[in-house]
Formats: sequence, structure tokens, C-alpha cells
Amino acid sequence: MIATQDDRSTPDTIGLGGTAAPDLIVPHQPAAPGGPLVMAAEMAVLRSVVDPEQALHAGRTVLTAAQAVGCVDAAVVALRAMALAARELGDLEAAEAHLRQAIDTPGIPRQRMAQARLSLVTVRTERGHPLQALRVAALAWADLSPLDRAKLDTQRAVALAHLGRYQEAIASCDRALQVLVVAPGTIDDRRFLAGGLLNRGLVHAYRGDWDAATRDITACLEISRHARLDHLARLAAANLPFLAVRRGDITGAFAHYRAAEHTLFGFPERLATMRADFAGALLAAHLPGEARALLSLAVPDLESSAALVALAEARLKLAQVELLTGDARRALAVAEQAAVELAEQDRVSWLPLTREVVLRARLALEGSSPELLDELIACADDLENGSAHLAGAAALRLVAAEAALALDDHPAASAQLARLTVHARRGERWVPAGTHLTSLASELQARHLAQTSQIPVLVRQHALALESALQEDVTQAFRAVHDGLTEMGSSMESFDDPSLRAHAARAGERLAAFGLEMAVRDGCAEEVFDWAERWRAVAAPAHACGLADPGAVRAGLGGAALVEFVIDGSSLLAVLITGERLALRRLGDLRPIREALIRLRYSLRRAGFGDGASADAQVEPAAAELERLLLRPLQAELGDRPLIVVPAGPLHTVPWTALPCLRDRPVSVAASASAWLDAGQRAAVPAEQPVVIAAAGPGLAHARAELEQVLACHPGAREVPARSGAVLAALTSADVLHLAAHGVFHARSPLLSGITLADGQLMAYDLLGLSRTARLVVLSACDSGMAHTPTDGAPLGLAGTFLSRGTACVVAGMVPVRDEEALAVMTAFHGLLSDGQSPASALASASAKTGALGFVCFGAGDRAYTRRRDRPPTP
Repeated sequence: MIATQDDRSTPDTIGLGGTAAPDLIVPHQPAAPGGPLVMAAEMAVLRSVVDPEQALHAGRTVLTAAQAVGCVDAAVVALRAMALAARELGDLEAAEAHLRQAIDTPGIPRQRMAQARLSLVTVRTERGHPLQALRVAALAWADLSPLDRAKLDTQRAVALAHLGRYQEAIASCDRALQVLVVAPGTIDDRRFLAGGLLNRGLVHAYRGDWDAATRDITACLEISRHARLDHLARLAAANLPFLAVRRGDITGAFAHYRAAEHTLFGFPERLATMRADFAGALLAAHLPGEARALLSLAVPDLESSAALVALAEARLKLAQVELLTGDARRALAVAEQAAVELAEQDRVSWLPLTREVVLRARLALEGSSPELLDELIACADDLENGSAHLAGAAALRLVAAEAALALDDHPAASAQLARLTVHARRGERWVPAGTHLTSLASELQARHLAQTSQIPVLVRQHALALESALQEDVTQAFRAVHDGLTEMGSSMESFDDPSLRAHAARAGERLAAFGLEMAVRDGCAEEVFDWAERWRAVAAPAHACGLADPGAVRAGLGGAALVEFVIDGSSLLAVLITGERLALRRLGDLRPIREALIRLRYSLRRAGFGDGASADAQVEPAAAELERLLLRPLQAELGDRPLIVVPAGPLHTVPWTALPCLRDRPVSVAASASAWLDAGQRAAVPAEQPVVIAAAGPGLAHARAELEQVLACHPGAREVPARSGAVLAALTSADVLHLAAHGVFHARSPLLSGITLADGQLMAYDLLGLSRTARLVVLSACDSGMAHTPTDGAPLGLAGTFLSRGTACVVAGMVPVRDEEALAVMTAFHGLLSDGQSPASALASASAKTGALGFVCFGAGDRAYTRRRDRPPTP
């Protein structure tokens, strides 16, 4: 991975705009004598959050009548009703136009003007001008009643938060809630009480105080439901997804998200802001792919609704995501646009964050230069001046040191590294930010350590390793990397905030990668294997299960061989383990391997879509070329042994059964050697009579015939409906689950991968809450497989999600497979499986017999799941 993409977690950028409480203030003085139009206008104001379209129509009707008879009061209130309705419908431009028309109405009473300005505070904030919104609030203050001033304070808090003035925002909400909690208790008072709690909860979220945020938003939800304020209840519920992520409940977060999508349907601006908020939480939780998918939906809707505050924040998040997922060019363009928008909104505290993305993207695209090095250091200094960004400043300083080393500017590199390691050299132990240091004797020392604690342990240890490497002390460099990863492992669970865990995981991946680079340079096969396993454990934590000892791997292999691929810059290496030896082989440049893989996948896809004999003919030469590059240098040691493959980078997408030398050979693909050993333990004891369950999804011509063949192969097997609930229940009770259904793997957002069932998609994130899964899962028509190299902890695609939840083996397609081919290969596969063959052996024989080359066995495919029918049980 590019070094500038993954060495720090992104900052919290949760937005308030679209999910903040609505402005619903109504006057408290009696309507003017003989003022039925005023009463009708005030009813339209109240109606604006219940039925905005109806309120918009009513406001227009009242406005026309009021203008006809010259009733200024009614006209002004009608314009406010139209503005509030337009805001609810996502038309902020129209909302502001209506309010300005109200304010400019000749003869408007001062209190009515103040109320219109109060409404304008919210709209100006959402349109990207929070500082102007505060000025409007100041103009309104003098002409409002004490209760109305409290309601104004709830709106001022949102503008203050967007300017980074969080303490003032909290104080504004506190002041408002003290008044609102003892207010007369009208429906409008309850509405603003709930809204004030919602806004304070969102400011707490900005500050990273998730417990306080959850308390306030939960209280808002309870008050709203009790008062039947359905709209406010929806807004409060819309904030639950990102709060669930912060508590580490990813499954619950997506459940809340789906509910919020439903409740906010028809309110595009609020739905878009909710998606952007949720994306920010996913980004902090080390799920940039999923964040990107949501932001791609949110940004266009925010643009069309002119919600400029939320839009600028969403762009910054999108720029961070693009950088993390490998598109530096796109990240640069989006970050520059976000910087312009944030500057126009006077939000100067956000500008160093956009500049950081710009500089990291430029470094990835242009490489290091003296000018860029100076800018990196200056940006790190700017981030360090903001107390909320000290960890980010440290991470960027490490990047600057690496950029200096690339320029052979050792003095500059040493200066940056020294700022990261000086406290470590003094023997001070790193502690997480916010740790209570009651044991320290002096307040000065406490303050000193609180500041140094913002240098994450992994950044510090990486800097120590670089310093040692500069001094040619390789032993000390390895020790620094080892100590950093060890300390990370012992402290990860102590981080309550998932963003801290995500930051640690990302920085740990870079630190482990540095250890792997040093091991490759050293050239010792056992050392390369050890560090490759360490790197995989950090890069794909869902599959981490301890480090694999080479001796344990040899003992588990029997007569098989394990090949673990390692990428070193632009080159590919392989660690080969058999029962007799452990060897390191350099396979050559990665580029021709990548090109050969593209040709093979393209040929198989054409053949799978039935493009004729020419497509079939192209498969063989492409497969032979990829085999020559990947396996020919290992042929002497491999012989005809069964094979366990641990891929790296683009090799995750190789359809291994298509390579000529592997057509009749059992092959299992694993996330790491340790993951393969762990999966083998879960599948160690074959079942006398396994529980086999099958389901047939929609859109497959031979799904019903395939299902009947599967059931016929296994005595006692049964069918369940192809519906999400039934399939999830089957996963918790079956030994073997067969799904004849299309599946789609999203490489850039793995948890949004899914399997198509009769009631929609069974998403990968739906599996996260399962306490148990079937030992063997067969996805017989996984239409897309892995069309791109997976990223961010999903090394085996959709199959990897099952494996990470406890499944020992998954059989799935890597390329499109014709329905009739799937029927043939699955019929043969299950027949052999029921006879006691392992999944890998059964798949190899079935694929060779039918010519279907698109299926691969993931996990512990070398272990049998049923006892052979013709053999008595082993004592």
C-alpha cells in the first residue's frame, strides 16, 4: 500500500446540519384582533414538520390572502411557514428567499422580524455561512422573549459547532435547556426541548464525547416519541448509526442506517447529511470503502439541496476516503474543492485537514521534493497547533521524515524523527490520550505526559525503528517494530473509541510493513515468513488468530505445500513451506504478473458469458502464462502436492483452479498461514451425519434443479426459503450451507457485498452479529467473485466475511459461471463431498470433470466434513 494512505486515522468530522433540530418557533403573544389569517399562518408553521408539502401549500394560500387585505402579520408568518417547509423538503435556497422576503416586508413588527431572523440562523448555517448566522442571531436577540431566546440558543449552538467553537456551543445548549425544561410545556416547548437535546448531543459527538452524545440523543428520542413528535424522533434516530459505530456495534449501526433511510425517505437533504455523518463514523472505524459508498450517494444530494456546510464536510471525508482507498488523483481534486468551500465559510480550523490530504495526495502522485517536504513539515506544525489534531500532526511528521529520507536529506529526517522519539528516549511510557494520571506527583509532569501521549505508540516506534535503521542498527530497528506491535496488541482493547482502535490498526499495518521490508532485505526465509504473518495479522484483523510457527505449519501440512506470496515494492516473492523445508524465492516483477492475470480473468469472463469458442481458446494461453510466472519457479518443490495458497495484492483475484498444473490438484486459499491453521482446527472432526441445508435464490435458470441434486446427495438434507431471516438462521444450525444464488463482492466496500435472495440482498454486515456459522458454506453462483483487488481487511472478499465469523471453508466463484456449468460442477462436488472427500479434493475432481474453472476453495479446504461412507468411524 502507498505509505501516505494508511498511517493515521482520519479526524472526526461528524456533521450536524441535516440532522439538527428543526426551527419551529411560534409566537407566544395572542393573534391580532380579527386575525384568522394569522392563526392560519401559525398553523402552517406548526404543520411544516409534519407535512411540509401541505404546509407549503397552506402558506402560499395565506400569503396570497394576506397580501390582498394588507395583513402584514399574516404575510410574514406565512412566509416563515413556507421557509420552514422548504427547508424540510431540502430546498434551502427557497427557504432563505422566503425568510428574506419576510424580513424585508414593509411595516413588519420587530418581534416578527426577530422570529424570521431566528429561522434564518439555521438556514444560513446550513447554507455554509455559520459566522453570518451568528450575526443574524445577534440582531434577533433583543426583540425576543426569554423563552424565544432559549430557542434561539439551540440554533446558535449548531453555527458555533461548525466553527469549531464547541465549548461555546455546549454552553449555548446548556443555557437554553435550563429555560426549556421549566417552560409551560406546550407542544412547541417540548419540541424545542427535544431539539435542544438533539443539538447538544451532536455537539458532544463533534467533541468525541460519545457517552454524553448518546445520553442526549436518547433523551431527545424519548421526549419526541412521548410527545408524538414523529419528525424529531426520526431526526434523532437518524443519528444513531454513527453513535453505534462509535460504540463498536457495526451490525447495529447498519441496522439503524437502514431504518433511518426508510424514515428519511422524501427528505433528500436530511437523508444525505445522515449518510455523510454515518460515513464519517465508518471512516474513523477503519471502514473507508463503506464510507466511500455512502458519500457517493450523499454528495450529489447535498449539492442539489445547497446544504453547503454539510457538503464541505462531506467533501473532506470523501477526499480522505479516496486517499485511503488508493485514488490519490481524485483525493487531490476533492480536497482542493473542499478547501475552497471551507475557506468561503470562514471555517479556518478545518483548513489544515484539507491541506494534509492535498499534500499526501501530491506525495503519492509526484514523489518527494524539497518544496513538498517543507510544506509537509509546515502542515504538521499547523496541525500540532490545534489540540484536536496532535495525533494527526505526529503521523504527518513521520511521513515528512520518510519523504526526507527519500531525498537523502538525513538532517531533515533526523530532526522530524527526534520530535517523535525524544520522550521515548527519556524512558517515558506512552499512554492513550485522556488517561487520568493520578499517580504523578506534579501537575507539570501530568501536563507534559498528556501532551506526549498524543504521539501514538506506533508512530513513535516507527520513528525509533527509522532512527535505528539510519544508524545501521538492524537489531534495534527490529526490536522497535516488535515492541510497537506488542504494545498495540496489549492496548487495543483499552481504547473505548473505535477511531483510536482504527488509528492503531492503520499505523500498525505500516509498522508491520516496515518490519517486513527489513526482513526481505535480510533475505532469511523464516524471518520473511514471520514478518509476513505479522503484517497480515494487522492488515486483516478480522482474520488474525495469533502468529503461525513454521513448525506448526509443517506439522499441519502432511503431504501438502503452502506458498505465501509477499510483495516487495514492485517485485513478488514467495515463501514455500513443505514438510521438509522452508524456502524463499524471488518470482520477479509484479507488472507482467498483473497483466497476465488481467488477460486470464478477461478470457474467463468472456467464456462465462458464452462468447463462443474464441473466448474458450484464449483461456489456455493466458492461464499457462500466469502459471509460468507464479508457479514454475516453485515447481521442483511443489511437485504434485496439494497446495495451500496465501495471496497478496492482485493475487487475491487469481482463479487458481484455472492454472493448468492445478486443474486436478486440491487447492485452498487462505488469508494467512495462521488463519489456515485456525480454520483447520474448526473443521478437524468430520461429522457422521452433517446437517446440510440449501436454498435457491432468484434469477438462476437451474437453481431448482441444483438444489434438488444437492439435497439428494446428503441424507437428511433440507431446504429453507431463500430469504434473509431463514438463511441467517440456517447459518447458525447447519454444518454445510449451500446457496444457489448470485453474489456480488464490492472490493472497495467489503461489508456492502451481498448475496441476492428473494427478499433482497443478504449483506456481509448482516453476518457480523452471528454467534455461530456453518463449517462449510458453498456459494455456487457468486456472479462477480472478486473483480478487483480487495482492500482494507477483506483479503478473501465475500468468502472472507464468512471465514472471519467462524466458517472453516467457503467454496465460491471467482468469475461468472454459466448456470448449466454451476449445476454440473455442484452436482459432482456434493456427491464427492458426501463420500468423505475434502472440499478442495472434491472441487478439484468436479472442476476437472466438468471443465468449470471459476470456483475456488477458501479456508481449510483440505479437511473432510463427513466420514467416508465405506469406512467405519476412526476410533
